[in-house]
Amino acid sequence: MTYYFVYHRVQKQLINFQLKSFIGFIMKTDIKTKIYSAQCIGNVEPIEYMTPYPSMRSLIEGQTIKFSDQMMNEISNITNQDFFDFVMQTSNWLQSIGIEPKQRVIMPELEYLESQILLFGIWNMGCSAIFNLDHSIENINERVVDAQTVRLNESLFNTIKTYSNKYLAKHKPLLSDEAILSFEKESGIRLSHYNLLINVNGIEKAIGLKNKTRFHCDLRIGSICWIIFQAILPVHCGLIYNNKNPELTIGESGKDYNLRHDLNNLSKFSSNDIAICIENTAALSINGKPIHLSDYDILDDGIRVRGHSVMMGYLDDEINEVAFENSGLKVSF
Repeated sequence: MTYYFVYHRVQKQLINFQLKSFIGFIMKTDIKTKIYSAQCIGNVEPIEYMTPYPSMRSLIEGQTIKFSDQMMNEISNITNQDFFDFVMQTSNWLQSIGIEPKQRVIMPELEYLESQILLFGIWNMGCSAIFNLDHSIENINERVVDAQTVRLNESLFNTIKTYSNKYLAKHKPLLSDEAILSFEKESGIRLSHYNLLINVNGIEKAIGLKNKTRFHCDLRIGSICWIIFQAILPVHCGLIYNNKNPELTIGESGKDYNLRHDLNNLSKFSSNDIAICIENTAALSINGKPIHLSDYDILDDGIRVRGHSVMMGYLDDEINEVAFENSGLKVSF
């Protein structure tokens, strides 16, 4: 008789566990469907519109072939080929300290050029970069399983100088793979390689950027806007980074193009204002028009965005369940 009751109690617990797992699977599937729906625009599905490169790793490789001898950073006297070599050395160093492809890697606080090189070195390995932005590493480790922390005892340039500039990739990331996990917002924002590439491509089209343009931008390192406008845009467009007599400047104010986060005033933006919504990767509209393959509706208490730049989602699926609705992503003012 005792065995009978024990058996039925265990069986009941097993059924409850299976039921909870099934409900969790259904909810996960439903959230993915909502996110995918928000990332579509018209009848154009995400990743259907092909970007020139299939990942950030391919971007740096392709642009080096195109602009190898062109100066990339005149402040530090670095060509595109030099930058590429530093990225390869960085990937070899990361591999030597135990970083594996597909892992999430927490970025340390470095100056601009070192941060840019390390970021591309992480992507080159097929990893995703985490920017903590005022969150402690301990706090991130509580929320992110198996996040790897990179620490340097000296400058990145001194750290990587003995490593080979030839790197054999073990993993080539897909467009849909996560490239960034940012804690610029408490909820954590996940961005794919496609998000980054399509947003930068939209900025390039809207501004009409041409290669060899001397360019300057000074944003907070590690912010999503820094990643898009200062780390990726110069590489993607073949720009020359220079703080002396630049032909184009982008920043928070007083520049050729100014980044505006106050989306509740969107209708009052000037023609040189770039509307920023980090849930839409970064740029949402330029000169009053949505960037390519993005769109939005103004609501009473926020904005609903949709299109290919819409993020992969927040880190917390409970927040995703509420935020993604009506074939879009609602962002409150």
